[in-house]
Amino acid sequence: MIRVAINGYGNLGRGVERAIAENDDMELVVVFTRRDPASVHTLGAPVVLLEDAAEWVDKVDVCLNCGGSATDLEKQGPAAAEFFHTVDSFDTHAKIPGYFAMVDAAATYTGHLALISTGWDPGLFSMIRVLGDAILPDGASTTFWGPGVSQGHSDAIRRIEGVVDARQYTIPVPETVAAVKAGAEVELTARSMHRRECYVVAAEGADRDRIEVEITDMPDYFAEYDTTVHFITAEEMAEQHSGLPHGGAVIRRGATSEGTGHRIAFELELDSNPEFTGSILVALGRAVARKAARGESGARTDFDITLADLSPHDPQELRAHWL
Repeated sequence: MIRVAINGYGNLGRGVERAIAENDDMELVVVFTRRDPASVHTLGAPVVLLEDAAEWVDKVDVCLNCGGSATDLEKQGPAAAEFFHTVDSFDTHAKIPGYFAMVDAAATYTGHLALISTGWDPGLFSMIRVLGDAILPDGASTTFWGPGVSQGHSDAIRRIEGVVDARQYTIPVPETVAAVKAGAEVELTARSMHRRECYVVAAEGADRDRIEVEITDMPDYFAEYDTTVHFITAEEMAEQHSGLPHGGAVIRRGATSEGTGHRIAFELELDSNPEFTGSILVALGRAVARKAARGESGARTDFDITLADLSPHDPQELRAHWL
């Protein structure tokens, strides 16, 4: 039985908890939180303060870090690797090389294995892009995100002073999607591919103009996109934006000979982004526990994981039932 810890009990942490319950070879043994443990109500696992994580070193096989990329994981990733083998879904694409280096240094020093950026993008989509490039080397891959709520971007808005709650929707530009699928020549930029819709509940008396500027000028999140900010009431947020759907697609177009073209498309339609991302982290948690048991240490990405390590089935079962 693989003993799992959850670090952070927000939407993603709860999604991970539900995913663990669906896996017979895994057991949730503890939830770490920065909040008052008495205020955190799980499905049954004990809740302890994050500062007491060291007391669980010999009781946890893998720790799934469920903090946000905007402010949490850059500190929590290296810190958690001091005590545990870890998995996270750090998704600020531009910062991944630097984050990998920080986590690698911490995990290598302590002899732990740390798998970073394992959500659906980066993560699953990253693997699909590599697969498409390998099969159709004469071609190009294009990734679209949405339509749906981005947890990381929503969290980044909520960290702004004066913001009570927020939801951010990533919307693919329909004309660009159609052009890519048709193989037409089209300029692909952040702005031409996606737009961002932000719904914000501001505190009473907050400077809305300042909040809007902080959102639209935020690098790596909104500055490179056409971003619209809508200020709404808490009641409107609860009634119209309580769900966390998302989705996306990777499209690879390529040729195997002159006049012979092909298209590979991998799409996701998610009713609950945190529950799906949680399921990914749990599957990768299994892989990390297995690889760590073989003595591996340091940082890794999805590119270092085999399908056999991901699956609850052993290689013999996989060959018998999936080939």
